[in-house]
Amino acid sequence: MEYTKLGNSGIDISKLCIGCMSFGDPASKMHAWTLNPRDSEAIVKKALDLGINFFDTANCYSAGTSEEYLGRAIKNNVARDKVVLATKVYFNEGKLSKEAIPREVEGSLKRLGTDYIDLLIIHRYDYDTPVEETMEALHNVVKSGKVRAIGASAMYGYQFTKLQYTAEKNGWTKFVSMQNHYNLLYREDERELIPICNEGNVARTPYSPLAAGRLSRPTWSADTLRSKTDVVAEGKYDSTKESDMEIVKRVAELAENKNATMTQITLAWHFAKGVASPIIGATKAKYIEDAAGSFDIKLTDEEIAYIEEPYVPHKVVGAI
Repeated sequence: MEYTKLGNSGIDISKLCIGCMSFGDPASKMHAWTLNPRDSEAIVKKALDLGINFFDTANCYSAGTSEEYLGRAIKNNVARDKVVLATKVYFNEGKLSKEAIPREVEGSLKRLGTDYIDLLIIHRYDYDTPVEETMEALHNVVKSGKVRAIGASAMYGYQFTKLQYTAEKNGWTKFVSMQNHYNLLYREDERELIPICNEGNVARTPYSPLAAGRLSRPTWSADTLRSKTDVVAEGKYDSTKESDMEIVKRVAELAENKNATMTQITLAWHFAKGVASPIIGATKAKYIEDAAGSFDIKLTDEEIAYIEEPYVPHKVVGAI
């Protein structure tokens, strides 16, 4: 496993992050394909065996049961200070208000079974709460010792700049990471958000790095419960299937030429683009092992240009 710093925080993270949206009780009606506590723990154990120390969840994933399953698995398998736990706030009552942030932090701490969160991420930009109120509330939970660092997710470049400027102007805690929507089939953030992050040494930890599996297999869909029921992924990708399949074909071709898997080629592309830690939402331990093999793959400039070349502009998906 390879490691890097989480932006300006000084926190060491593995260059693969386990996304825990796949953990949780399906009775919560968020997703039908989520894993039970035992299978969730198997994913965590495999990740730890491979040297992965970075885990990402959210207060809203499967009505909080994702946090519960993750917390239980961590407690059963590793010392708390050996892992970096990230969770999120926004899709809750009050969004990012001064009342909501500390309340949601307390709820996440309880469900995770810990007394601190390594990385608290705002899940989206809150149009209803003044940015000063949000940034001060985030600063206060850091000052309290309940949160070590803060990150942001899925927003426009001007919004992220506004939040960072507000924190800097007032001497408050700034964001150290950005979890945005980014992969070979969706590169719209290369216009503004990614350059902003790079300029400020903000670690990029993109979600959906494999485009919900579409960049890990030569076919667009698969015969799995997730592929059949994940309407969120359908909304993100299916409208551009015709043009994006050319990219999928080229990734498959390159994988064959380099004796690698498509997942490894795709993740190698992320690392070549300066990504700190892509978030892998695996539902089987073998997928994590496959992802870990990406560090052995190095892409040339010509190979990167070849798999990028068919890309056409897409509608913005992620930022609200």
